[in-house]
Amino acid sequence: MRLAAALAFLLAAGAAQADDLILKDGAVYTLDPARPWAQAVVVRDGRIAFVGSDAGAAAFAQPHARTIALDGRMVLPGFHDAHVHPMSGGLRLLQCRLEGLNSAAAVDGALRVCAAAKGQWLQAIGLSPGAFGPAGPSRAHLDAIVPGKPAFLRTEDGFTAWANSRALTIAGIDARGPDDPGIVRDPKTHKPTGLLRDNAVALVRSHIPRPAEAEYREALRRTTSILNRYGVTSIFDAACIAPMLEAYRAADDAHELTVRVVAAQLVDPSKGPPQVDDFVARRARLAGPFFRADAAKIFLDGEIDRHTAALLAPYADRLGERGSLFVRPGALKAIVRRLDAAGFLIHFHAMGDGAVREGLDAYADAIAADPPRDRRNQIAHVGVADPTDIPRFARLGVTANFQPLWFPASDPAAAGTETALGPVRARWIMPIAAIARAGGRIVAGSDWPATDMNPLDSIQAAITRQPLDGSLPPRQPEERMTLPAMLAAYTRDAAWVVREDGIDGTVTVGRQADLIVLDKNLFALKPGDIHHARVLLTLLAGKPVWRDPTF
Repeated sequence: MRLAAALAFLLAAGAAQADDLILKDGAVYTLDPARPWAQAVVVRDGRIAFVGSDAGAAAFAQPHARTIALDGRMVLPGFHDAHVHPMSGGLRLLQCRLEGLNSAAAVDGALRVCAAAKGQWLQAIGLSPGAFGPAGPSRAHLDAIVPGKPAFLRTEDGFTAWANSRALTIAGIDARGPDDPGIVRDPKTHKPTGLLRDNAVALVRSHIPRPAEAEYREALRRTTSILNRYGVTSIFDAACIAPMLEAYRAADDAHELTVRVVAAQLVDPSKGPPQVDDFVARRARLAGPFFRADAAKIFLDGEIDRHTAALLAPYADRLGERGSLFVRPGALKAIVRRLDAAGFLIHFHAMGDGAVREGLDAYADAIAADPPRDRRNQIAHVGVADPTDIPRFARLGVTANFQPLWFPASDPAAAGTETALGPVRARWIMPIAAIARAGGRIVAGSDWPATDMNPLDSIQAAITRQPLDGSLPPRQPEERMTLPAMLAAYTRDAAWVVREDGIDGTVTVGRQADLIVLDKNLFALKPGDIHHARVLLTLLAGKPVWRDPTF
């Protein structure tokens, strides 16, 4: 059956799935050590019924079966994004978009259009400060452009924002206070200029009304459609508050989810171990066919280039400062013990080597306190690690979760990170290969909206440590990974760390048919060409959730 016609038939079938689907004449990389490669896969009732040769698949070629000849195209397990923010990031897709607008006139025009739309606030994302000069748009300028409602504009990274007078008034920011260094003020009048940095951004953001459930679900639909296009069939939402969890469950009940979701409930350090009782209740109440909330997220520190990460020794460019943990070590261990005893998957944000060590110490404490159990805990980002802590990932069974698009020198934070750490510690920035060589398990994610969601781009960046166009030399070439290792990080190992092993992650008989078809065999490409490959088809439990429109 011709590929285009077969794919069209697949989509037309929709939920009324036929009995068998045969993918033959393909380069099937299974990620299953028992059979790494195959020619053909047969899908029956949403599961993988056969993996092997074309001749073996022929036994399934009954009149009711649909057969797609792949002509050597590649089949993989569906990708897992092991660290992503689909709802909070998806809400940005619903906001006023300012990316690519490099002049004040262009930004003003976009803001006027957005201000006329419904909504209590005007929220805009992606503002380039260069459009207005180094200081950005003044409060008075925004008052003139958006006079009728509070306006709040942010850069893409969210660390810098501008607010008009109405937004500042609502947040209680005026000439008298509050006394926050992130509030930029006129040196003569002490009045806020409208420019906010770092923690001061949250002073305004906390007053913006929370999205309704319908907004969360629309944000999720938009995000997951992009993920499906990139071949992602499973995600780990790395920080969820209660309304997001409720929206996930509603979306699952309504059969809207086109990815499997494991969500991390966000820990509030000030509430201590007792909050875990609420986590346990939500975990039981919200679990559905494609959604679970059996993970917990703890932010241990901030960012290296912004000097908010917790380091073991002072910053190279700010002697005497080493940042600080967001959670006291004793309080952290108490919370982790309680989460561990309740069987949660624990996920730390840790950028500085001080935070990485405290995270490993907290896991070691939980292991010593409780009997052996099935622990699948992670430290995300690992912005820098002390060499003595690298072997501890394997010893403690802690998975290291990296964002490969941060590896090349072209990453916006790269220069600031290296300056902040100095040349000696810079060698150990995001030491993915060092942890892998020491026996540690590696998974990867996008941290979208911080970077693009395409796993193929990230896989290439991890292999080359260069920008996708190869325009700069490799950053830390000793930390380059291999293609098999990165495919495992995005499939089999990512499935394991969220307890989906046995469900998906490999092309194995009995697993769910979460499969993707690529237009090229990645093993036949030069490393610098991997990002040119495209996903042609994405199947979730045998059902197509994406098809390339050119086929």
